[in-house]
Amino acid sequence: MVESNQIQEISDRLEIEDLLVRYCTAIDTKKFDDLNSVFTPDAHIDYTSAGGVKGAFPEVKQWLSEVLAMFPMTQHSVTNFAIKVEGDRATSRCSFYNPMGVPLSEGEEGLKLYFFGGYYNDTLIRTGDGWRISQRIEESIWNDGRPGQD
Repeated sequence: MVESNQIQEISDRLEIEDLLVRYCTAIDTKKFDDLNSVFTPDAHIDYTSAGGVKGAFPEVKQWLSEVLAMFPMTQHSVTNFAIKVEGDRATSRCSFYNPMGVPLSEGEEGLKLYFFGGYYNDTLIRTGDGWRISQRIEESIWNDGRPGQD
C-alpha cells in the first residue's frame, strides 16, 4: 500500500520535473514572461560557466531576452533528474542538452549550429502557486563551438 507521504513525494517530483521543462519551453519559444512561473521574483541565477551573467531574476530575464534574440532556433532538453524534496524545499540537478542556431552569412540559407551540455543545479521552494526555482547555477560541461569564436 502506498502511503500519503509517498504520494506527495511523487507528486512533488513530477511538479518539479514539469517546472524544469516549462523553463525550456519558455526559453525556446522566447516567451520570457513565462519564466515568471518558473523562478521566484527574488531568484538568484548564475550562467557564468557558459559565459553568461549572474544576478537577480529580473536582470537575468532581461539579459536572456536580449542575448537569445540572435538565435532564431534553440532547443533545450533536460534529463536525468536528481530531485530531493524536504518539506517545502527541494534541490534538483538535471542534465541539459542545448543545440542553438544562428543564421549563416548573408546570402546563405540555413543555420550554423552550436551545441552545449551540462547541468542545472537548482534550489526550489514550494509557493502558493506551486514549486519555483529560487536559485539556479548552470554548470556547463562541454560545448561544440561558440558564436563569434569561429
